[in-house]
Amino acid sequence: MKPIRSAWRRFSLWRWLRVTLLALLLLVALFTLYLDWRVTDEFAGRRWALPARVYARPLEIYPGARISAAQFAQELRLLGYREGLAGNEPGHFERGGERFDLVTRPFAFWDGAQAALALRVEFRDGQLDSLRERGSDAPLGLARLDPLLIGGIYPAHNEDRVLIRRAEAPPDLVNALLAIEDRKFYSHIGVDPRGVARAAVATVSGKGVQGGSTLTQQLVKNFFLSPERTLRRKATEMLMALLLELHYDKDEILEAYLNEIYLGQDRNRAIHGFGLAAHHYFGKSLARLTLAESALLVGLVKGPSLYDPHRHPARALERRNLVLAEMRNLGSITPEQFLHAKTAPLGVADKPGMGTSPHPAFVELVRRQLRQDYDESDLRSEGLRIFTTLDPTVQQAAERALAARLAQLDKARKNAPPLEGAVVVTHSDTGEVQALVGGRDVRYPGFNRALDALRPVGSLLKPAVFLTALAEPSRYTLATPLKDERFVWKSRGAPDWEPRNYDRQFHGDVPLRTALAQSYNVSTVRLGVDLGIPRVLDTVRRLGIARDFPPYASTLLGAVDLSPFEVTRMYQTLASGGFRVPPRAIREVLTADGRPLRRYGLSVEQAFDPAPVYLVTAAMQAVVREGTAQGLKTFVAPEINVAGKTGTTDELRDSWFAGFTGDRLAVAWVGYDDNRPTRLTGASGAMPVWGELMGQLAHEPLAPPMPENVELVSIDPHNGLRAGFGCSGAVDLPFVIGTAPSQRSPCAGQSVPESPPSTKSWWRRLFD
Repeated sequence: MKPIRSAWRRFSLWRWLRVTLLALLLLVALFTLYLDWRVTDEFAGRRWALPARVYARPLEIYPGARISAAQFAQELRLLGYREGLAGNEPGHFERGGERFDLVTRPFAFWDGAQAALALRVEFRDGQLDSLRERGSDAPLGLARLDPLLIGGIYPAHNEDRVLIRRAEAPPDLVNALLAIEDRKFYSHIGVDPRGVARAAVATVSGKGVQGGSTLTQQLVKNFFLSPERTLRRKATEMLMALLLELHYDKDEILEAYLNEIYLGQDRNRAIHGFGLAAHHYFGKSLARLTLAESALLVGLVKGPSLYDPHRHPARALERRNLVLAEMRNLGSITPEQFLHAKTAPLGVADKPGMGTSPHPAFVELVRRQLRQDYDESDLRSEGLRIFTTLDPTVQQAAERALAARLAQLDKARKNAPPLEGAVVVTHSDTGEVQALVGGRDVRYPGFNRALDALRPVGSLLKPAVFLTALAEPSRYTLATPLKDERFVWKSRGAPDWEPRNYDRQFHGDVPLRTALAQSYNVSTVRLGVDLGIPRVLDTVRRLGIARDFPPYASTLLGAVDLSPFEVTRMYQTLASGGFRVPPRAIREVLTADGRPLRRYGLSVEQAFDPAPVYLVTAAMQAVVREGTAQGLKTFVAPEINVAGKTGTTDELRDSWFAGFTGDRLAVAWVGYDDNRPTRLTGASGAMPVWGELMGQLAHEPLAPPMPENVELVSIDPHNGLRAGFGCSGAVDLPFVIGTAPSQRSPCAGQSVPESPPSTKSWWRRLFD
């Protein structure tokens, strides 16, 4: 019995081993089939998620353009142009006083591609005087500089790449990659047995799971697998590499590798692929890389952080030269080429530090406006090219102004917490957003105060009250006296409310224009109540504010919450002469291959008759000339004739200023996120930010065309009657024809002509 029992055990064990082995083989086969399906499905339809690329407006240059040589030089530096010509290498310039020689970068615009141009540009008296191609006497009518890339709308993990074809990779780059990473790439089957044996020995000896990976394995690891370092992951990687080589040719695999490999970090943006790395490290396209530059990029594959040329230049140089030495040893380059490349400097561009965007607040506005027409997934993956309205010089001026003035205010207030602020700048006619700053840390991608900080606006709402009044010229003109006397608002179920002026004084009868210029609260509330609060709120809506406000008297003094961007929308209607022009941040959207997808044109709707808007603008110019904003003359020349309005809220919590010139509107806010008092008025907080910003820029004077039904009449400011030569201090005020005072001031006399034909007042000279 024992021999039989022993034989049965041996038979059962052998059967169990066979069944187990067959089961394992079946599992391996099923796993291999699964991996084969993944490889063919994901790789055959490989489609990298490409971020939407967001560009600033391109600078258009033409004879007569209002731009100085200094401003042009600043623009070139913002674009990353290098000083010193290098033959016809794009992206270089040379300056000699008022003359520039430069080579523009080629760029595909929405209306077609522009090749690289070798230009000579000359300036005179603050404007572009002549433009022509170098070596030619024929003038050019127009040229564009490539627009500044200001960010993107990125897929998960903020991966960024510029896709290239295998044929676009320079031979030096490919040879360097094969020399240092995988010499047998074109001969192995996806796995290098020697490398595997070397890695296995290292693992068994306790040195950890190590490499020996081919380019194919590296691609599999990055494209399909997680970065964990385990034997299971390594075995899966090897099997998938074999399957990948079975289905696809070497050049297809190499092309995918060139686009997938991680090569560095730019703040919170991940640099993938050699196409983007060439731009990131050298500011040029892949095709223009030198041998030394190609070797440096290939050297980064082993450790982008370890060999980062910006942080570790010596280490990067040593790694680059090692790559060059391997290329020489393999015969990929001659000894002469090796020596020449080895002695070349690293040549990396200044670290851009852009991250996902140097202007995240503006890019957030772009994203929100795009969401009205595109799905978020398309914005993150389709590689759309978005051309915006951002003006880099204006944006830089806004960022500098906010940072500098907040620092000064903090220093003056000593132990107070740091202030916050926001700025929005638009073109006063088109509504194009030229700059937007969401806080003092301009690169912080979080809370965007320009779009989302809802704060009481204070006196910024007052122009709506006066516009409502001046829309009734038979009742109200700029000279109409308003009562600035004690007023109590009584409402059933609520305590009485009594407004006060900032100076705690009453001023009796004051002209309407003075009530706005000096921002008197009491006379404004009286006027708004006489007009009817619902009518004023209707004016606010017509100015572009979509929110519903309570019909309280305190609303007339700005006891309502708006964001700086909403305030901009309101003042945009005033700056454009009564036409509602929604602020917009986008001009064109193209597909990844350059096909026009959508154009965002100008949208204009007349909201008010031009006459009352013209009169309110004149009163807002008085705010700057003689009212609460007269301190602005230290920043902006008086002849610019700025129209503006200060805004201060209860307990000095918020400081505002909104104002416009002939070509720009800007809104500035200063305050605290937690709504604590700032102890700043509109004139002492936000207005200096506005002035610092606008003082850095050239402006068109504000001279709106006088409506046909408006005339200028000389008025005695002491009594509001018609003035003549005998009246000292007389002012010329605009009136709707037939509404000016008919009675003459006693100082005018009866024999003196009202307006001698030989002279014109400064006001008439301004508006004629």
